[in-house]
Amino acid sequence: MELLIYGLVNSAILAVMAIGLSLTFGVSGIANFAYGGFYILGAYTCWGLFTQLGLPYLLSVILSMAALAALGFIFYWLVFLRVRGMEISEAIASFGVGIAILEFLRWWGFIGFYYNLPGFLKGSVEIGGVFVDCHRLIIIGVALALVIFLWLFSHYTKIGLAFRGVAQEERTALSLGINSDFTAALSVAFGSALGVLAAITILPTGTILIDKGYDALLFALAVGLVGGLESTLGVLLASLILGFAQTAVAVYGATHWMMVVTLGAIIIVLAVKPSGLFGKSKELEERV
Repeated sequence: MELLIYGLVNSAILAVMAIGLSLTFGVSGIANFAYGGFYILGAYTCWGLFTQLGLPYLLSVILSMAALAALGFIFYWLVFLRVRGMEISEAIASFGVGIAILEFLRWWGFIGFYYNLPGFLKGSVEIGGVFVDCHRLIIIGVALALVIFLWLFSHYTKIGLAFRGVAQEERTALSLGINSDFTAALSVAFGSALGVLAAITILPTGTILIDKGYDALLFALAVGLVGGLESTLGVLLASLILGFAQTAVAVYGATHWMMVVTLGAIIIVLAVKPSGLFGKSKELEERV
């Protein structure tokens, strides 16, 4: 029962963490390696609005998501637009920006164990003899709600349909009047906002730490690579696989093996099926 419950919680955490990165790559074809920096910057922004300015927590969440979405939108036009289509340059530029954000926060003094975000709900419940705090159960609900919202958004809104059009065939979308660059910029903005939502959902289980930005990027990439970066279904399946695998080694072995499992999964998938379980990037397989 412990493996089942905490495996589901861990899978939900991985899904929430990875879905923003997957959305951006699925629409624009850009792997936003600055994702970890946006993740932590959004958490600190929410913390500052809530604790330093005294704004209501819900308003702080909304404003921090909006601020990082705007930053992601600007980031596309200043950086990604100039290197789009050059995969190595995209990776280097975005990863450099992500490191710059994280290390600037470290230099500014955002270190220590007193940067915390409040949980959505206090207390714990007993399920099958296992005590689970309510916030972790809410993470599962957030993951399900996020998947349902994104499906409805992509099927029943103009922006969502534009996302799907550019993702399926960018040149055809251009011929139908869809501005692919503007749509790609919006996808980076949406992905950045989802990264903030992931941070606000996950980090109340612990403390806001700079190094968790690197962990968020690594776990999001692991889930995306295993499932297929552009596939939401692949991300969900990979989250379940990695979530239960990490929980199993933590329950029956030691917690430091969780990272080994993650890196091992990346190596195996890149060796066997580089595009991921549900990925469609044949070019990647051919290059490898």
